[in-house]
Amino acid sequence: MSLPFRDINVQVASDCYIFTSPSSPNAPALTIDRPTGDIRLSDAALLSGRRVSRVTSISGILGVIRLRLDKYIIIITKAKPIGRLKGHMVYKIISTDLLPCRERQIRDPDEDKFLALVKGFIKSGPMYFSYSIDLTNSFQRQAQQDRSVPLWQRTDDRFFWNRFMQSDLIDFRNQGGKGQPAPQRGVDPYILPVIFGTFEIHPTTFKSTPLTIALISRRSRHRGGTRYFTRGLDEEGHAANYNETEQVVILNDRGGPMGGFAGSGDMQSGKLGGSDGKEMQILSYVQTRGSVPAYWAEINNIKYTPKIQIKSVEAALPAAKLHFDEQIRIYGDNYLVNLVNQKGREMRVKQAYEQVVEALVSSPKEDWQADQLTDEKFHTIEQGGAKRSDFDRLHYIYFDYHAETKGMQMHRAQLLIDKMHDALIKQQYFRAADMPASIDGRLEVRNLQTSVVRTNCMDCLDRTNVVQSMLARWTLDRMFIDLGLMARGTRFADEDAAFEFMYRNMWADNADTVSNAYAGTGAMKTDVTRTGKRTKAGALHDGNVAVTRYCRNNFLDGPRQDAFDLFLGAYQPANSNIGANLIFADRRPLLIQAVPYVAAFSFFCVFVALFTTRAPGSALWPMRLFMLFWTFMAAFCLHFIINNGMLYVNWPKLNPRPWAIEGYHETITKVVRKDKILGPLVARHERGLSTARYINAEEGKKRIE
Repeated sequence: MSLPFRDINVQVASDCYIFTSPSSPNAPALTIDRPTGDIRLSDAALLSGRRVSRVTSISGILGVIRLRLDKYIIIITKAKPIGRLKGHMVYKIISTDLLPCRERQIRDPDEDKFLALVKGFIKSGPMYFSYSIDLTNSFQRQAQQDRSVPLWQRTDDRFFWNRFMQSDLIDFRNQGGKGQPAPQRGVDPYILPVIFGTFEIHPTTFKSTPLTIALISRRSRHRGGTRYFTRGLDEEGHAANYNETEQVVILNDRGGPMGGFAGSGDMQSGKLGGSDGKEMQILSYVQTRGSVPAYWAEINNIKYTPKIQIKSVEAALPAAKLHFDEQIRIYGDNYLVNLVNQKGREMRVKQAYEQVVEALVSSPKEDWQADQLTDEKFHTIEQGGAKRSDFDRLHYIYFDYHAETKGMQMHRAQLLIDKMHDALIKQQYFRAADMPASIDGRLEVRNLQTSVVRTNCMDCLDRTNVVQSMLARWTLDRMFIDLGLMARGTRFADEDAAFEFMYRNMWADNADTVSNAYAGTGAMKTDVTRTGKRTKAGALHDGNVAVTRYCRNNFLDGPRQDAFDLFLGAYQPANSNIGANLIFADRRPLLIQAVPYVAAFSFFCVFVALFTTRAPGSALWPMRLFMLFWTFMAAFCLHFIINNGMLYVNWPKLNPRPWAIEGYHETITKVVRKDKILGPLVARHERGLSTARYINAEEGKKRIE
């Protein structure tokens, strides 16, 4: 079994970077040549006499990325131990460094911007790794793995977050390189898989019984991005904001003080032995979330509620089939809990989801349930007769969350759990034992989770967080009862107040992490998760979050989306030729760029006029004319910005969205035709941009939405 090296030294030479493991002196050294970036394995002993400028101890190699002018090796310079999971230490990436293959003599604005995007993304992204346990797979999938293969080959490709960054090393491992054409297994210990999301672990007690509880959210690397720029499915069936969340309970966990690297006497296995001869029990429960599986988008135009654009269900059906085929293959039956509103702007998204499910399920049978509050409290879609296809394992459940919990009646969300009671009983959860005599860590499986609940709202954030925490709470009650820690019919919330407090905050922290990654802010409705009820303070907090999201999603998310595309390989600078130079330059007409600044200056002048003291005996009308002029200018600029909002959204520059391309040209055309003041000047500017457009339409249309 090949595990990643826990200690790596990097030696910087003028013609190469040399990576070695001090604890494995007989292992080959990884050499990356400069300036070509070619990879090879060498005998570490033969390289020991080389002259190097410095030697640095690092925690691992995050990957290699080629930007516009050069290749960069991203190394993990500092990692923080988070806690032990089944005896294995887990780390969070704290700081990284980029090693260039070339010493750049000239400054390139685009290269500097690319570097800033990569560094900022890594710094803000919650990334975790372990040298000895696979964090990308749930415990149920880990129990089915072949532990003789290297750790990186056991990963779930969806959650191997730095898979693109590791592609150079993986290609070299599988195919070899210059002078080493065969597969190079010696590079396996240098490949370190990383997950993006939440990893929170708490060694604690429940009613004096020691246990470890962990919450892991793994974000998919496919269709990664920000809130308004990444919705629905792509052509390969990957859903936006897709996360797998696993709640883990471990009894008789291996613990102890940290020592050496990651606190283990066994440098390579990383497994801290000893559970006093007791059987270690592992229980886990998995849920998923993901955007509504259709082709849809919300088009930013700086208004609070963007326009929704939905393509036909027939166009989205092949992608939906790919998506659910994968979901059923991995998880079994899928219970699709849809929480979007049945009225207003969200209604079309709800209808699209239902039409997709109806098209997939054989002889769909629908059932509506209403009450005094809503016309449609529950809407379910099931197969009508004998199962004829795998897609008959889809079970659609609609719940009108906002209508049912209106007026801070959050307890009514429990109605969904009651509705799903029989399905949750049948679903089960994963349970296994790690026997004291086990050498390779293989689990003895005693129970399997047979299905999964896939929850979504519009963003798969706030409503989804509340419902997922309720499902996890219900299942944890069941686990504790099955373990004999509680009597049947009781709830852990009533049994141990300290554990309940820790549990609520753990789920609320998870909600904030998932929300920050997608929307750029913490989650709404976390007062429900933290306290169990809706509060006025929570409502005020949600108002603040809503305003912050509006500002970020309209004016700051373009660079964030570019960073996602760059890190995950959706955009590769070396292979792209959009606008040969100055990719990030603002190519809008100068007059359009100037309007917000004129508006700001106008407000400043009005403010100055209001608070300027008039000299005794001076005429009043000049000041009034001054204020009137600048008030008119401010009103004109605001009117122009509001009516042409798409021109002022901070759009991604690397992978332009199709609706941004179309919307830009439509808005410019509207300005030219209708605006009597700016129209002629903008038209003249546009005619001069025959070769340098704001967005290259031909290239943009070729890119994946």
